[in-house]
Amino acid sequence: FEKYIQGVVASEMPDSFEEEALKAQAVACRTYALGRINAGTELCDTVHCQVYRSDNISKKVKNAVNDTKGQVLLYEGKLAAHAMFFSSSAGKTENSQDVFSGTFPYLVSVSSSYEPGATHKEEKETMTIDQFAEKMKTALPKLDFGTISRSNIKIQSRSEGGRVASIKVGSQTVSGTDVRSALGLYSTRFEIAFKGNKITFTTSGSGHGVGMSQYGANGMAKKGKSYREILSHYYQGTEVSR
Repeated sequence: FEKYIQGVVASEMPDSFEEEALKAQAVACRTYALGRINAGTELCDTVHCQVYRSDNISKKVKNAVNDTKGQVLLYEGKLAAHAMFFSSSAGKTENSQDVFSGTFPYLVSVSSSYEPGATHKEEKETMTIDQFAEKMKTALPKLDFGTISRSNIKIQSRSEGGRVASIKVGSQTVSGTDVRSALGLYSTRFEIAFKGNKITFTTSGSGHGVGMSQYGANGMAKKGKSYREILSHYYQGTEVSR
């Protein structure tokens, strides 16, 4: 099992990251994996669960896993089984219920200001409004959007973490997650702008935004924070235990 965790950490976080960030990642991966196993649900080796590889694992990653061997996150004495993580937040993480169907007290919106090295910042995706309409209709074929035009595309609400919660598209209101999925955007933290018959989505951050920001963890480690401090920040009310 610990060798499996080595393969997950090596796949999920660059080994150029700080040692304390890698340790935090190891504990999060171990906790998440045990949560899936204990629930009797599938644990795959893709981004759906946790990416895994078995080769070219650096000594740095192996040390991070060995130094935290057997350690998991507990919330009120029970496994914090939904210890999710993602790449970068662009400033703030999300409440679990604002992104997924479940509400977990340790997955709440917190600041994530130490992300200067994050790779996904203000990335732009431009297309014609007709192309946007086609992508939305293809992704959500059961919805009748009517005619989608510049005048009826508008962000309606945002989550506590600043991501798009709902957006009007034609005659329908859909979630920011629906738009992200339909367009292949990095994040639901986006702005929209129009120019002529074109629409531009400008995104910041990468991933679903729930749990630990990996770039945020690395930034905290660079500031001298330990892996335990990183984990207690991103997973509120938890403690590290064997």
